[in-house]
Amino acid sequence: MKLTIERAALLTALTHTQSVVEKRNTIPILSNVLVDADGGQLRLTATDLDLAIVDQAEADIATPGSTTTPAHTLYDIVRKLPEGAQIELVFGEEAGESRVSLVAGRSSFMLPCLPKEDFPVIAEGELPHSFSLPADLLIDVIDKTRFAVSTEETRYYLNGIYLHKAEVDGRLVLRAVATDGHRLAQVNAQLPEGASDIPGVIVPRKAVAEVRKLIDEGGLDIGISLSDSKIRFQVGESILTSKLIDGTFPDYQRVIPDGNDKVMEVDAKVFAEAIDRVSTVSTEKSRAVKMSLEGGKATIAASSPDNASASEEIAVEYNSDNMEIGFNSRYLLDIASQIDGDTAQFVLADAVSPTLVRDGGNADALYVLMPMRV
Repeated sequence: MKLTIERAALLTALTHTQSVVEKRNTIPILSNVLVDADGGQLRLTATDLDLAIVDQAEADIATPGSTTTPAHTLYDIVRKLPEGAQIELVFGEEAGESRVSLVAGRSSFMLPCLPKEDFPVIAEGELPHSFSLPADLLIDVIDKTRFAVSTEETRYYLNGIYLHKAEVDGRLVLRAVATDGHRLAQVNAQLPEGASDIPGVIVPRKAVAEVRKLIDEGGLDIGISLSDSKIRFQVGESILTSKLIDGTFPDYQRVIPDGNDKVMEVDAKVFAEAIDRVSTVSTEKSRAVKMSLEGGKATIAASSPDNASASEEIAVEYNSDNMEIGFNSRYLLDIASQIDGDTAQFVLADAVSPTLVRDGGNADALYVLMPMRV
């Protein structure tokens, strides 16, 4: 293999692929990226056995070929080379069968290789359901739900976003839901053509994060194909394939309250800033804040075991009975950061029941937050 490639093109492809590679691997080949040069294209492939990504860039291929080499080391080298550098990659007789040579200007590196035959391939199988989503819509769906994805490995079926078809007021929508048992996020989007028969699938947390990174750099429509066990995203030149979580997502609709009768409306920005200030004194473990509602005001307070305390009063629209309720301040801020409109609407029942939070600027998004004792 012998090729020349412009630094920026190689760096972009490497940025996408190396991100999938875990920093520590017990299987050496999983620390490597598969480098495949042929037909004027350099293809890079990385995998962690659950997730695989393929990216490509144009290159001047003198001799086709392929090998594998450490992903993070190659990325760090290319990242540190000067802008505009032309990079020559050589593998084979000129560099030695077990190493790849990288030369750029006066810099030269020799990197170890492992046989390409040892590199694992994720078999996609048939992906019968295919549709596309505008990049900005997929960004919205991901950002408004992924903060609520659970990181608790024992409840693995909550370690992703549940993507499925739902019906709202007689119209079919594509719905994404995430919950960790303390809060729930749900967002609806118009059901795209080709998605009318999709199964309900749980997209793993890592796959969601990697797709989100890819979309940051592309404004195209995102192609999505899926089956009961795998999902594939095509973002420009990048193709990300992931196994789906093999589990049953709980009946989330049971925890969405429909009998709450106390409504508080508040300026979302003012509310978030007040929560952020007051929670400065709360303990790192609980992050608890207490909200006291009375007439047209809410008093937000927090304290700590070492006798620190804070409170702030903000104006709200509230016409129900006085009440006090406690929340985890970080959870409140996570939800507030996703509010598109000027106002956030809290629909409450009492101090121990789930609270519904609606976005004044987006009727397709809703959040549920469990209160806590303070």
